[in-house]
Amino acid sequence: MPRTVFCQYEQRDAEGLDFVPYPGELGQRIFNNIGKQAWAAWLAHQTMLINENRLSPRTPEHRAFLEGELVKFLFEKDAEKPAGFTPEA
Repeated sequence: MPRTVFCQYEQRDAEGLDFVPYPGELGQRIFNNIGKQAWAAWLAHQTMLINENRLSPRTPEHRAFLEGELVKFLFEKDAEKPAGFTPEA
């Protein structure tokens, strides 16, 4: 039976993640409070941020930016699309 969590992103009970997806305390917070669908939404948003802003996950400054956006996206509902982003038609 899948693990259930109250997803803070979706504000409802949702299927929990199978493993801690991120290192440290933030990873545990995500594991305890974010569902699979919300995590998938973050991964899509992160991919867009990396592509639109030409970020490299290997660069410490870029990783710090992505971590900040991760918190905004999942817990603060304050994430924004990159400047000049236009969705595909």
